[in-house]
Amino acid sequence: MSTQFKPLADRVLIEPAPAEQTTASGIIIPDSAKEKPLKGKVIAAGNGKVDEPMTVKVGDEVLYGQYSGTEIKLDGTTYLIMRESDIYGIF
Repeated sequence: MSTQFKPLADRVLIEPAPAEQTTASGIIIPDSAKEKPLKGKVIAAGNGKVDEPMTVKVGDEVLYGQYSGTEIKLDGTTYLIMRESDIYGIF
């Protein structure tokens, strides 16, 4: 990522994992039927709140809710920005 983006407080910038292209049996999934991925990689993280330090760090693979975060585009790439509390866990 060429832009130096730094989330504030307890916010995290996530690059979503690509959506599945085929099923386990080899059937190709059309774009209209693809589900939004629920996992991704932490690209940047804020410093946390005064009384709550950040648990996630850059490079962590995380699982988050289906409707979590806001999509933003930086340098032509789509990312999600969300609060750390929207993240369910780390892989």
